[in-house]
Amino acid sequence: MDRDWPRKGGEGGGGEQALNVLGSPLEPCSFNPMTGFFRDGCCNTNESDFGMHTVCTLMTEEFLAFSKGRGNDLSTPRPQFGFPGLKAGDRWCLCAPRWLEAYAEGCAPHVVVSATHQATLEVVPLEALKQHAVDLM
Repeated sequence: MDRDWPRKGGEGGGGEQALNVLGSPLEPCSFNPMTGFFRDGCCNTNESDFGMHTVCTLMTEEFLAFSKGRGNDLSTPRPQFGFPGLKAGDRWCLCAPRWLEAYAEGCAPHVVVSATHQATLEVVPLEALKQHAVDLM
């Protein structure tokens, strides 16, 4: 890939501070349940994150049903993987392409833009994220 991937803050050489879609330091998404590609509570990413788990979302029943219908059941616990299953109200680092797909279908979950990684903007327009933001006034 040609892209200069943002690095996870504090790791990967250089320890660059990850930024959110607004250009500010990336805030944590959730520690309970523990989320993120690195399971560090943040929507950090690097070249290993092929799914681009960069959108900090606030789950809704509608989105959980949509995702299950698309073959990604996020509500059923999977203890063998340390996954508690999600419920409405949980925050979760969602794959940017899945969020965009749900947006196109009219059932995108809410977004915490301060905790959504700037790499998301390679896939999702900022205005779409802002339409679903829970942390902008």
